[in-house]
Amino acid sequence: MEIKHLVHMANQIADFFKSYPEAEAIEGVATHIRQFWDPRMRAQLAKHFEAGGDGLNAISLAAAKRLLQKASTP
Repeated sequence: MEIKHLVHMANQIADFFKSYPEAEAIEGVATHIRQFWDPRMRAQLAKHFEAGGDGLNAISLAAAKRLLQKASTP
């Protein structure tokens, strides 16, 4: 899948949660991606985030960071 499509999808999810308090929005996006995205999609998002996350909005960036942190926690 093209990264621009994944970025668009992540930002759409973040837009849904934008009326929530920031911490809840970030956790909501991270949870949605963890539960519903294919592992390959999550890996592409992680790689994109590590390369700077161009195009991701603030909530999507924070959610991607949270996903990476949880993935590296034993």
